Amino acid sequence: MEIEQLRKVRAFAIKHARTDEYSIHGIDHWDRVANHAIGLDVPEADLDVVLCFAYLHDVERQDDGYEDEHGPRAAELIDEIRDSVLGFLDDKQIGLLKDACALHTTCHRTGNPTIDACFDSDRLDLTRVGIIPDPDKMATKEGAEKARKNLLSQDVCR
Repeated sequence: MEIEQLRKVRAFAIKHARTDEYSIHGIDHWDRVANHAIGLDVPEADLDVVLCFAYLHDVERQDDGYEDEHGPRAAELIDEIRDSVLGFLDDKQIGLLKDACALHTTCHRTGNPTIDACFDSDRLDLTRVGIIPDPDKMATKEGAEKARKNLLSQDVCR
């Protein structure tokens, strides 16, 4: 993916977001999820899909409270923007992105490296709400290792 394509996805998400862009599920979170995606480095994962997920998975949230329907709404939105904002993704990538968005609040692990990398990229940012990610609840071995390192650094700092 070219940087301009990612910027287009990011700009769309900011404009479309139903919540304040600086909420706990807003742009700062999305940027961190994108950075986690890059740093996670799951070899079999499609990074283009994971980066798009970073900016679209919470875009349909109505507020910052518990709301498990925002993921399926984001998946529906992907169909609406597939030819414009997401025109650089093929049908397989669109399917993975939709599944990742739809399932990210209700599914622990799928066995698909791309979807699971999406889940872990999001989970690694739980620290923003005071939750240290649990290595046993990560979907990829790379995510578990990052979460383990976070735990170790927390123990060392105490």
